[in-house]
Amino acid sequence: MDAEGLVASAAINLGLALVALSLFSLLKKQPGNAPVYRPRRMAAGDGGAGLLPLGHGRLTPSFRWIGAAFRLSEEDVLRRHGLDALVVVRLFKFGIKCFTVCSVVGVLVLAPTNYTSEGRADIRRSNSMELFTVTNVTRGSDRLWVHFSCLCFISFYVVYLLHKEYKEITRRRIEHLKYHCKRPDQYTILVRGIPMCPDHGTYGCYVDHFFSKNYQTYQSYQIVHDIGNIEALQKLASSIDKQIKRKRETRKCNIWQRIWFKFTSEAISIHRQEEKLKDVQQAIHLLQCENMLKQKEVPVAFVAFKSRLDAAHAAEMQLLVNPLSLVTAYAPEPNDMIWKNLAIPFWRMAMYKLGVFVAAFLLTVFFTIPVTAVQGIVQFEKIKRWFPPARAVQLIPGLNSVVTGYLPGMILNGFIYLVPFAMLGMASFEGCIANSQKEIKACNMVFYFLLGNVFFLSILSGSLLDQLGESFTHPKDIPSRLASAVSAQSDFFITYILTNGMSGFSLEVLQFGLLTWQFLKAHSLGHSKEPYLYGFPYYRVVPIVSLAILIGVVYAVVAPLLLPILLIYFLLGYAVYINQMEDVYEITYDTCGQYWPSIHHYIFLSVALMQITMIGLFGLKSKPGASFATIPLLVFNILFNEYCKVRFLPTFHHRPVQVAKQSDELDEAEGTMGDFDDAISAYKPPWMRPMNLESGSVQPLNV
Repeated sequence: MDAEGLVASAAINLGLALVALSLFSLLKKQPGNAPVYRPRRMAAGDGGAGLLPLGHGRLTPSFRWIGAAFRLSEEDVLRRHGLDALVVVRLFKFGIKCFTVCSVVGVLVLAPTNYTSEGRADIRRSNSMELFTVTNVTRGSDRLWVHFSCLCFISFYVVYLLHKEYKEITRRRIEHLKYHCKRPDQYTILVRGIPMCPDHGTYGCYVDHFFSKNYQTYQSYQIVHDIGNIEALQKLASSIDKQIKRKRETRKCNIWQRIWFKFTSEAISIHRQEEKLKDVQQAIHLLQCENMLKQKEVPVAFVAFKSRLDAAHAAEMQLLVNPLSLVTAYAPEPNDMIWKNLAIPFWRMAMYKLGVFVAAFLLTVFFTIPVTAVQGIVQFEKIKRWFPPARAVQLIPGLNSVVTGYLPGMILNGFIYLVPFAMLGMASFEGCIANSQKEIKACNMVFYFLLGNVFFLSILSGSLLDQLGESFTHPKDIPSRLASAVSAQSDFFITYILTNGMSGFSLEVLQFGLLTWQFLKAHSLGHSKEPYLYGFPYYRVVPIVSLAILIGVVYAVVAPLLLPILLIYFLLGYAVYINQMEDVYEITYDTCGQYWPSIHHYIFLSVALMQITMIGLFGLKSKPGASFATIPLLVFNILFNEYCKVRFLPTFHHRPVQVAKQSDELDEAEGTMGDFDDAISAYKPPWMRPMNLESGSVQPLNV
């Protein structure tokens, strides 16, 4: 890609970002858009906060929300949204700290070193961005030692930041577990593989006898039932109830809305809908009766204790000689539970995992098609030599720069946008018992998918297209051309980061899809005050931002001009997602920082890939001394990761007994020990709770 293509990409993305951010700042002030831009505040009862009266700047765009995002302290984030949200915030801060220092090193040291090198003649004659990359440094040049020195500095600096972040998140996790307000999951464990009581023939009897005999602070239990489609029936009842409510409000609508109701399914009479609702309620009552529940018991139960210490002991220890009986684990938060997956047996979960792996593999193979096509656009200059009709693009001034500069990143980001949703859907079939487990699984799947397809496949396909035309004519230059192909892909990744950052973040905050749906709904069904409230998309944010860190770290020494763009990427992303946490997304659960070990692993892979790349690059540049000197850096990085596994990781896999004991002692000193008696009631399944419907509350038979 030439400099004109890069400038075209930057200009288009910057223009789109300014337009989108201006529209957002303008539309956010309008009260009618509160369900889109302030759903979290509406759900909390303060949806009007921050809205300006007409004539007080409500019709002019402003960017004060960006300043407000940077003024929000970490303590406020932790208090309002929990430790998981703070982990995402610190991920963006990690990128800001890392690429601020790396940008200074890259722009002031590496870029001038590369540009002032003698370089290859073909690069000097072209208007290529490779002048600022390591490709322009001649083979065997002593300037490569400058690159080695910068490699050492960046490696140690990233490792220092990683250690600092891991230590800080671990400290906050321990404090969160120790001083956080009492939560049901601190006193409750999940038990699977319960044997049948030989005397009474029930699972609950065995649970009660075992835990009451062995734990003094044992409180109660809740057996899990495989109740089938009762959740679907409850959703159907709620849907019918809403239809009845809308039908009753039809008389208040205007003539156009009455016509809409007349020619849709809403034309069904209220009486028929009410009869249907009664039938559904009767079916729910039948499934909730005591005799039916006894038949639907599964060997799974929630067991509650009066002390955190006994809950920790029971969750961490093997209870029976047979390790497949009374298998214990910490219970997720009640709001985090996926109730229908509790009844899935272990052997079926293994089959589900295999099926998910095969589906993810097939999706990865399928995705090679758009990535290879995108790389074909990036290598457009070579395509024009091999396929002369493609030169027709040059007939329109500026179109060639748009095609090679902006189009590849836009197409790739368009495909990538769908990947997290597909991976989350696959993870849903694996049988995870908690939404947090499902999203962490989806995070890993998305990251490795992006690592293989976006990073490695982009490099390999770009290198392949680069070699097809010239490898056979100059076979002795294959090593040098391969090395230059790796660094030549930096242009593509610059456009990718520009599109993903400028356009991607600005469209995220604009919420264009929901805004369009709100507009269409308002002009057909009438204005709705129901907020569009969704959970925070960790599965989408964490892996994509981690991939940006990987790209920046790997190319930090190879292509330093990428680093300032990454700094802008993280600054804008930080402001956008702080705003989304405050106003848009609901934090539905808090795993006390369980996302950080995965993030740490992603960044460790980034540093390792950077060092492996430079070992090969120094070798291809005929600098074996620098190549061998890089190997100890790689070994140090691996040893550091092993140290973190021993020092920090166990705290995230377990809840320290020491912390549980201290928390219990603190409760005992305050006189609140044993006061938390509703732990097990919090784990009552949703289908055993009353349904508040407009047409009458549905009370379960067994509450």
